Amino acid sequence: MISFILNNDLIETNMPTGTVLLDFIRDRQNLKGTKEGCREGDCGACLILFGQLKKSVLEYKPINSCLLPLGDVHGCHIVTIEGIDTGNPNPLQQAFVDEGATQCGYCTPGFIMAEMAFLLCSKDFDPQKAIAAMDGNICRCTGYQSIKRAVEKISTELSENKGILRFAQNDRHRTSVSSVTSEFQNDRIKPLIQEGYLPDYFADMSDRLSKIKPVPILKEENIFVAGGTDLFVQKEPQISDKNLGLILNTSRLKGIEEKKGNIYLGASSTVTEISESKIIRKYFPKIESFLKLHSSAPIRNRATLGGNIVNASPIGDMTLFLLGLDATLVLDLNGQTREIAIKSFYKDYKKFDLKNDELIKSVYFKTPSKNGHFNFEKVSRRTYLDIASVTSAALVEVEDNLISDIHISAGGVAPYPFYLSETRSYLIGKTLSVENIKNAIKITMNEIAPISDMRGSAEYKSLLLGQLILAHFAVLFPTKLILTN
Repeated sequence: MISFILNNDLIETNMPTGTVLLDFIRDRQNLKGTKEGCREGDCGACLILFGQLKKSVLEYKPINSCLLPLGDVHGCHIVTIEGIDTGNPNPLQQAFVDEGATQCGYCTPGFIMAEMAFLLCSKDFDPQKAIAAMDGNICRCTGYQSIKRAVEKISTELSENKGILRFAQNDRHRTSVSSVTSEFQNDRIKPLIQEGYLPDYFADMSDRLSKIKPVPILKEENIFVAGGTDLFVQKEPQISDKNLGLILNTSRLKGIEEKKGNIYLGASSTVTEISESKIIRKYFPKIESFLKLHSSAPIRNRATLGGNIVNASPIGDMTLFLLGLDATLVLDLNGQTREIAIKSFYKDYKKFDLKNDELIKSVYFKTPSKNGHFNFEKVSRRTYLDIASVTSAALVEVEDNLISDIHISAGGVAPYPFYLSETRSYLIGKTLSVENIKNAIKITMNEIAPISDMRGSAEYKSLLLGQLILAHFAVLFPTKLILTN
């Protein structure tokens, strides 16, 4: 049985674990405030707050309910727009009214819930961060300026509220970004109740959730699902009536650690967890800006590393990121593990070296050396929340202006995520010069096999990849490149 708290009510149901939460909320619970829009996680009309106990600390985050299987909400607190009702419009809702930030109103609940998540999660109330928190929401009426004014108004007012910000001002005990978020939210709930943003029932939610016992959910179908952010877009009709093997919260597939000269990432680590990891931020200072190109915040909260890999998309952002690091996959079949380089994992379009019932357990790559420099480039029709035309990642090691090692990935130019092995062979030992890079790009053009599609012609993609390779070196070595050998 699946047990969870929906707003202020305990829900118990025996519906299939693959049931889409959006449908359960609207059709079974008659809560129509959560809207059905794109059913692809792009518009944000179905956004809800997802509250989960982690080490006895209640943490909330925004999630698209159209991509959330019911089995993953066991033991959690799900909050819809109806769940923040205090009897009167809260200050955020009132700001939307005052600024005329709603037209047809269909998108409004999603925008409100995105900002409620921001109020619960953000370490400060910077107006630009408040606006960025809506990166997964679309207003079809294009009323963005009034929405921005409403959000800026509230964030500015709260920035001056020292009571709500008191935990953010005292950060000496912080150990990681993710742990700060959890502790911070517990400290934030009470003042948000006092200020009229949240109803009183939020105060004892941690205690109520702790009384829901974890239960194993039986898997009747041979289908494993982690974040489901692509699977529920592509195959929802085939899986929503099934009891799925939900592995997002499987402890053995979680965690990010550094050991023995390598960095290990659990396959069920989400994009958000990777972005917030203290270890990852240490070696990849620009990781947050890289991964913002991946998707919106609600999608990053669910999308997993392993899911991106087995999706096998030729333009999978995280897969290309890992290819650029020459990563290795650790595969698990009933406790028996084997390893395979990610560059050898893919065989053809959507075909890869994974046996039946075998899972990706983790991914690891060498800890970047002091001479290692990493860059990630993605070109799409829109900067954010869009599928790439061409993507590339590169890790370049340079000693005395010589390239001692290099790994370059290329997405969108082959049937699967592609590793530029011949380009690498040419560049190793070469001087860091524009001429050598241009010669390497000529080799790249013979390695790849792009096709013309809706994202661009084959010629365009080839040209674009060449420019991205140049961009890697221009970004990483702006003052070191020499014009000739």
